[in-house]
Amino acid sequence: MSSFLDSRLEALEAYVPGEQPDDREYIKLNANESPYPPSPGVLRAVSALAGRMNLYPDAACRGLKAALARRYGVGPENVMVTAGSDDILNFCFLGLCRHGVAYPAVSYGFYEVFSQLHGVDRREIPMGPGLTIDIAAWEGLGRTVVLANPNAQTGIALPLADIERIVAANAGELVVVDEAYVDFGAESAAKLLGKYENLLVVRTFSKSRSLAGARLGFALGEAGLIADLERIKYSTNPYSVSMLSLAAGEAALAEDSYYAEKCAIIAEEREKLKLELEKLGFSSTPSMANFLLSRPPEGVGAEELFLELRRRGILLRYFAGGALADYLRITVGSPEQNEALLRELRGALEGGKRT
Repeated sequence: MSSFLDSRLEALEAYVPGEQPDDREYIKLNANESPYPPSPGVLRAVSALAGRMNLYPDAACRGLKAALARRYGVGPENVMVTAGSDDILNFCFLGLCRHGVAYPAVSYGFYEVFSQLHGVDRREIPMGPGLTIDIAAWEGLGRTVVLANPNAQTGIALPLADIERIVAANAGELVVVDEAYVDFGAESAAKLLGKYENLLVVRTFSKSRSLAGARLGFALGEAGLIADLERIKYSTNPYSVSMLSLAAGEAALAEDSYYAEKCAIIAEEREKLKLELEKLGFSSTPSMANFLLSRPPEGVGAEELFLELRRRGILLRYFAGGALADYLRITVGSPEQNEALLRELRGALEGGKRT
């Protein structure tokens, strides 16, 4: 730490992203990335623009906004596009938490980081049994609500009726529904947009559309709310979304069937993987995301198993301390990747030789 850092940030604990090591070849099941490449049209669209990177992108993101508006049945004025959904969440914590914020005690780690970064009074709502969301605890909170659905660590999804209950019970306060994982089996709150002005739906191209490396996210909401967020965007970095990412996003929306097929495969593989893990003594949350949150068999430490699998070339996500210290978060990979994981897990649990 230098002597130049503002004292108010001295205690800031930064978000720790999933590791991206390059010391050897790994099967990466630690960052909830898609195991599948972008669709062919995305690759063509990006290649076609490579010679124009001397120019600035369209700061207004008009083409992609129009495509998203058509896709979700709203107007372009109801859409915001940014460099990843984290940008939108950051803007919400920066400017739309006038009375403080509430979020689940177990959820996306950036919520706490953004609260600290912007000095927002935060309230972590305790989890219900089995790391679930207790709907009764989310009514009349008197502050901005931020809720990942499916939950960003457990994968557990709330039905749309419960989301609507939370939105309606917090009238007068913004309710942000972070839907990074919704395309793997949950129901989007976008259906409620015409009914509630206090709802903001935040989405990403990173997971279900295989564009984590493009850094592309968007929000859907009431026109005035979107205008507020865009004011913040234009006051920070108006050219934050590259022309390559914009083109990739439009092309991905045009090839929706490709991604729907991949999401269906991942959801099917998730259930298969869950069953195989159960045979090995694991217990998992009922995830509707592209990952499983799993507790190893009795007598097997999560951290110990995480390190052993890393030595075997399999990367999972381990959260030291807190409510998730006994769990591993496992991204659902391709069928081949999942089989490799199970093979190495069996070897690790049986004390077999490392491969």
